Amino acid sequence: MRTVKVPLADRSYPIRIGSGLLADLGAQCARLKLGRRCAVISDAAVARRYRKPALASLKAAGFEPIFISQSAGEQAKTLKNVQACYDQLAKHRLERGSFVVALGGGVVGDLGGFVAATYLRGIDFVQVPTTLLAQVDSSVGGKVGVNLPAGKNLVGAFYQPKLVLCDLETLGTLPAREFRAGLAEVIKYGIIYDAKLFRRLERDLPKLLVQDPATLSTVIARCCQIKAEVVGKDEKEAGLRAILNFGHTIGHGLEAISQYGKYLHGEAISIGQVAAAKVSSELTGLPAAAVDRIAAIFAATGLPTEVKLNATQTKRLFAAMKLDKKVSGGEIKFVLAESIGRVKIGQSVPDAAVRRALRKS
Repeated sequence: MRTVKVPLADRSYPIRIGSGLLADLGAQCARLKLGRRCAVISDAAVARRYRKPALASLKAAGFEPIFISQSAGEQAKTLKNVQACYDQLAKHRLERGSFVVALGGGVVGDLGGFVAATYLRGIDFVQVPTTLLAQVDSSVGGKVGVNLPAGKNLVGAFYQPKLVLCDLETLGTLPAREFRAGLAEVIKYGIIYDAKLFRRLERDLPKLLVQDPATLSTVIARCCQIKAEVVGKDEKEAGLRAILNFGHTIGHGLEAISQYGKYLHGEAISIGQVAAAKVSSELTGLPAAAVDRIAAIFAATGLPTEVKLNATQTKRLFAAMKLDKKVSGGEIKFVLAESIGRVKIGQSVPDAAVRRALRKS
């Protein structure tokens, strides 16, 4: 088992990474001296595989868990579903000493974390991410929230978990499409922070795609280390943490205009990152060869790198981007790359440059 610590003073917490860790969930929670009563929030697909072992582990450690099931997919991140969770917590009389376990992918983690952050003005929660994307990104750093029809994650909070438990065995049951989508966030870390990691991904991508255990464990741990370093320096995105948004302004816009149904998050930000690389070539001097490498690794992963939009769809995309949380003074701010491993935040980008980057080759 590998452990990465997120350094946030009295709110620091560990990320545990290894195989078979779900069976240790109860013991890990007991070590944290969490309250006896808890709620496990998950979706139906994850529950079919992992509800019983999660609940059994908690019960064996002396906890009294209830189970709350949610629908799957980004469309489940709604205030209506948050209300449904509140009603269940109140019905079972969970108290301020109780805690929430978010068992599932990024949607469950965002929703469950937001429920924990706001119920009784905040109760403890634990992240048990079961997808690659959640393990390397959304479960770490304390961003929780839900969507509005106008845009993604427009209602939320910064609220840190007490523990993140990444059981690598859960990745073996992911559909191939979901696993590839998670690799989009993995690749992002190389682009924004670690050129050595990017080179390793280029070299070891075939091993990652077949989930070679040693390669997977090392890469996930490195991604978590990067995010922990960034969050430890800038928890609430006052500066450095904004680098994590590379490709996300366009990606979130694509998700919004497709009603969170056409693209998985990783697929949308794959398109967004390739577009951001093209804009970077034009505005921040990213070499053409680096743009080609970025586009090539996403393509080799089996992720989309382009999108075909008509005039109406393009107009809607720009409108969605202008509702993004990174907008300042009505102006969209982008993260752009100077080289692989180094980016600049808060960059103003003309609409025409975005249109050129989105134009299919």
